[in-house]
Parts: sequence; C-alpha cells; structure tokens
Amino acid sequence: MIKLLAKIFIKDYKMVNDQKVRSHYGMMCAIIGIVTNLLICALKIVVGIISGCISITADGINNLTDGGSSVITLIGFKVASKPADKDHPFGHERFEYINGLVVSLIVLTIGVLLAKTSIEKIIEPTSIDLSFFVISLVVLVISILIKMWQLVLYNNCAKLIESPALKATAKDSLADILCTSVVLVSLIITKIWALNIDGYIGLAVAILIVYSAVKLILETMSPLIGEAPSKEFVHEVENKILSYDGILGIHDLVIHSYGKANKFISVHAEVDGKKDIIFTHEIVDKIEHDFLNQLGINLVIHMDPVLIDDEETNSLKKETIKIIKDIDERLSMHDFRISHGITKKVIFDIVVPAKFKMDDEKLISEIKNNILNINSGYEVIITIDKNYIGGSDE
Repeated sequence: MIKLLAKIFIKDYKMVNDQKVRSHYGMMCAIIGIVTNLLICALKIVVGIISGCISITADGINNLTDGGSSVITLIGFKVASKPADKDHPFGHERFEYINGLVVSLIVLTIGVLLAKTSIEKIIEPTSIDLSFFVISLVVLVISILIKMWQLVLYNNCAKLIESPALKATAKDSLADILCTSVVLVSLIITKIWALNIDGYIGLAVAILIVYSAVKLILETMSPLIGEAPSKEFVHEVENKILSYDGILGIHDLVIHSYGKANKFISVHAEVDGKKDIIFTHEIVDKIEHDFLNQLGINLVIHMDPVLIDDEETNSLKKETIKIIKDIDERLSMHDFRISHGITKKVIFDIVVPAKFKMDDEKLISEIKNNILNINSGYEVIITIDKNYIGGSDE
C-alpha cells in the first residue's frame, strides 16, 4: 500500500535517505491521518451524543486528538525539511523529534481529561439509549478497520524512512484499536445483560491513552537528549572504515545525529607509524570522501600512528591487555605506546563502560601497580575514556 501511494504522490519515492523525500512521506501519512481521523471522530461523537454513551464520545474525542496530532506531524515534517541556515548550521531535522514530543503531550492531556469525565460518570451514571445500538456497532467496527489500515500504513512508512514521529503515530493507532475494541465490547455487554459499565470502560480507555502517551514521551525525549546509535549502525561504520588497507584499528568513535539523514562522525584510526605520512593521509582523506559521497555522512578521522614491529611495545601491550581483562572483561585499551625520553613512559587510554563500579582513581592505581610489577622503571600514564556508542553494561 505504501509503495502504491508513494508512486502516486511522491517524486523520487525510492530515495528514502533524502531529507526532502522523507518529509514527503511523512506529510503524505499526516494528510491521510487528518482525513481519516476527522471522519471517524465525527461519526463517533454524533453517535455518542445521541445515545448518551460516554465511552463512544470519549473514543471520538481521542480520534479528534489523533487528527490534531496529524496536523502537528504535517507541520513537523515541513519544518524538518528546511535546509540549514546561519542559526541552525546542522539543519532542522531534530524538529521531527520535537513534533513527536508535542503529539505525546497532547495525547496525555486528553487522556487525563477523559479519565476525569469517566470518573464523574461512574459516580453519577446515566442511562444509554440502545435504540441506536446497530448504528453504534457499525460505526465502531468501521473505526477499527480504518485504524488497522492506519497502523499498517504508519508502521511500513516508519520502517521505510526510519521515522520516530511515524513510529509514535503507529503506536497511537494500535492503542486506538484497543480502545475502540473495549468500547465495542462494553456496548455489547450493555445490550445483552443491561449492565451499565460505560463509565468504567471510559476510564479504561483513558488509562490506555495516558499509558500510551507516557511511553511515547519517553521514546521521543531520548533522541533529543542524545541517545546512543544502534549497534547495527555502529558495526556498519566500523566495518567500512576497517575495510580500507592501511587502517589497523579504530577507537574513540563518536556519532552525533541531527536527524536520520544528517549525521556527523569522528573517530581515531590507527595507522602504521613507519609509513609515509602523506600516503597515510591520502587513505584517511579517501575514507572521509567515500563516507560523504556514498552515505551522506560527515566523517572526521584523527590519525594515530602506532609501532607494529617493536618487540618491547608489543610484549608490554600484551601483558597490559591481560591485566585489564583480569580486572573486568568489559574494559578495553587503545593508543598504547612507549615514549623513550629521560624516563620510559607507558601511555595508553582505557575505555570504561557506563555502569562500571570501580572509580577511575582506583582503576588507574590498580593497573599502574600491576605494570610496575613487571618493570618498575616505567612511568605509567593512563587516560580514562567513556563509551559514546552504547553497548552492554552487563
């Protein structure tokens, strides 16, 4: 379905990594959401008011917020597609995350208001006019079918363009399906057993809405705060850099995301210290150009020359790796070198996981003491690094 709609409404629809094309996908879904949500909202509110069924009216108001959310989504994708300017040199793509947060806050507010109305209905219940039972049933079934279609559409589009805003909208559609299904069951129970559970069902719908909204708020805040990149993307970047001849290893990989199509990466690449520096720089320069031209990613590489055939360095490096792994398997080391001056200096960095229990000073002291037990003539200089690309802390 998404491919058919994209062919009709989106030029260059296959270029999903292009920001303008991504925005067109998002705006297309938003317009569809506005039209369909307003349609089922109008049907439910009319039927709910006529029948006096608060749960149907509440469900209709929920769909009205969905329509409003689609308007915000439309505006969000439009703003996110704006090019970079002097005040926003990294572009406006993060507005998509702000858009998702605003939608979530609106849904949360509506859920709280519906809960208040439903509680009032529980305290002072009013009768439901079941003469409109068949019409109400048909409207609710139509609503569920439309929401199922929305769910598939939003999910497929969210995966295609990797959009957090559409992912949030898809989850909202799933919550709507559950809410409307509960209202449908409530109406059938009222008809068959004459049990007026309208207020209770309305409250259940409101709780589902609030739960969904809180979950969406947490999900949309994460990229705004600065979440770690996916493991798959990290591995893709690492494997591509290491595939070039002359790159011996990488570390200090930092990935900044300003939106799906706007990423900046910095990394330290280890190269043979005995190679000609101009030749090595050409390799690094080619990698940076390839990332920009092939992936649209701005990559900056810092060269770290290392000695690969120095017996003393290699021997002590092997011993040092064993020392840090005996302390904790999650620890890793890079930039290991021996500086020959007035005193021999052993210099390296240790990468510490986010939830490492040992404090930095104690860790450095323990590693230093173990190295000095091997050779007391060294001066050991250790720098603590943090992991900026996520990973397990188990």
